[in-house]
Amino acid sequence: MSVAELFNPRSVALVGATDKSGWSISTLANLRTHGFPGPVHLVNPRGGVVHGEPAYTSLSAIPEPVDLAYVMVPTKAVLPVLREGAKLGIRSYVILTAGFGEAGPEGAVMEAELAGFVRENGLTILGPNGNGYINAAAGITPYGLPFQPPLLRGSMGVVLQSGALASSVLAFARSRNIGISLLTSMGNETTLTVTDVMEYLVDDPATTSIALFLESVRNPAEFARVARRALLAGKPVVALKIGRSALASHTAQAHTGALVGDDRVIDAAFRQLGVLRVRSIEDLIITAGLLAETGPLPGRRIGVVTPSGGASEIIADRAEDEGLELPPFAPETVAKLEQIVPVFGTVQNPLDVTGYVLIDRTLLGRALEAVSGDPGIDAIMLLSEQPRVATREPAAIVAAYTANAKLIAESPVPVVVVSNVLTDVTEFGRTVQEQTGFPHVAGGIEHGLNAIGAAARWSEAHRAALAAEAAVPPPIPPVRHVDGATGVWAEHRAAALLGAAGIPVVPSGLAHDEDAAVAAADRFGYPVVLKAAAEGLGHKSDIGGVRLGLAGPVQVRLAYREVVAAVGARSTGQVGALVQPQRTGGVELLVGVVRDHAWGLTLAVGLGGLWVEI
Repeated sequence: MSVAELFNPRSVALVGATDKSGWSISTLANLRTHGFPGPVHLVNPRGGVVHGEPAYTSLSAIPEPVDLAYVMVPTKAVLPVLREGAKLGIRSYVILTAGFGEAGPEGAVMEAELAGFVRENGLTILGPNGNGYINAAAGITPYGLPFQPPLLRGSMGVVLQSGALASSVLAFARSRNIGISLLTSMGNETTLTVTDVMEYLVDDPATTSIALFLESVRNPAEFARVARRALLAGKPVVALKIGRSALASHTAQAHTGALVGDDRVIDAAFRQLGVLRVRSIEDLIITAGLLAETGPLPGRRIGVVTPSGGASEIIADRAEDEGLELPPFAPETVAKLEQIVPVFGTVQNPLDVTGYVLIDRTLLGRALEAVSGDPGIDAIMLLSEQPRVATREPAAIVAAYTANAKLIAESPVPVVVVSNVLTDVTEFGRTVQEQTGFPHVAGGIEHGLNAIGAAARWSEAHRAALAAEAAVPPPIPPVRHVDGATGVWAEHRAAALLGAAGIPVVPSGLAHDEDAAVAAADRFGYPVVLKAAAEGLGHKSDIGGVRLGLAGPVQVRLAYREVVAAVGARSTGQVGALVQPQRTGGVELLVGVVRDHAWGLTLAVGLGGLWVEI
């Protein structure tokens, strides 16, 4: 399987091309309109003229090599097309056709047969049940839905477990003037998975951030491996993962046959892997688009420069929600700003430079320059809009944006530009941005702060991953194999296993009579705790099997009789009591390991003691 060959063909054949199909019309139009330089061959079993061009009756009839076949034939005809193509040496396929595993048992059988053939012959297929891809970096667009020019080239890679959403994502990115390197609609992922495309993007020099829309993670171990590679490589991964509700999980399975997984485990796994989880398509694209340009942030201390007092107040509230700090400016910064901000303004962080920016076009830039030199600031949030309409003096607008773009580029700390609200970038605004080199503008204060908070978290995860990669891991003590390690163990047996693995446990003594219990208590010193000790006994406090704060031998003897009697017939083995010194203070924690059906062994940590069941 070669993902690079799939995304970089020199020639394309549209198999099943017909004037009656919107998919066929759109795919050809996309290839022609957006600059694919190679030949595009149309294949229809009847031959003739399709879309105004001669059509071949089969792949075999094409007189020159084909690198990619885009397959739009009926479901049962897909495998014969691949058999013919494989004999001709065609290695890469996009399969638009649906009706496979997502459609039921019969389709699942056909998909399994398709997968077997693909693997046996070393083919690469995207799909089935997917719209294709848009390689904007190379101008290669075998994609089955229409999208409007221009195709904005950028450094954000987009991988979607959705077909219809792909066009919306592309349109939204364009509306915010965010370019892409590659957009892929995955379909059923019969052999080529999201993880495979992620790995391609990690190695792709045209890509600096990765945006994912996920219904499921089909191979968590592989996903984790590639996500770690992305984190170490400094390429942020932003994911919109659905399935938090039971209904969403069911819908995803009906859509592509995907199993969604436990959302709490996925949340934890993403945090550990440095994958940024967002809750909306807007945040997905704005966050990934911002990170594609800014790279890592040095820290969470943000200086805010804005021409609006109201915006300053909103930012102050929301920054705290995102874990961002807005520290006071250093005295030397305050002194500089007092010479810049009008006398009716207040010098503080967030900084409102006042509406005087409408009179003095240099005010915002001069304030930005002063704040960028503050030693206590890690990054700057600059509130600024792209111009929407041309004025009588467009040259003055271009000059102002050029000057601010230069200040942003020369700033010693990253500058993130955010607009007040989320609106489309106009053609005039797009032109000014391109002419002046003014950076990406995150759309709206809410989305902008979400993105900055995510960037700060990812930056910390990136630095931690690099440090961990360079560190020498501590030795792990060998753990002896235990036969019959199933069911609910007695506490002393579980504690012995943990202790052997180097995990500190509370000292204890196992007693099978009152005298032994008193001897253990005397050895530890009072007060002590007695717990019923028996195999298969879970929540001891529920049956009255725990006694706390025992101050002397008499109380220990009575407690021993009570906890042993409490066990009764609940255990078939020997019953005794575990004696431990009483610990006070601190917080009780529950620590356990479960085997998630998708992610495997998962460590669970929470409040312990009586809080376990709450």
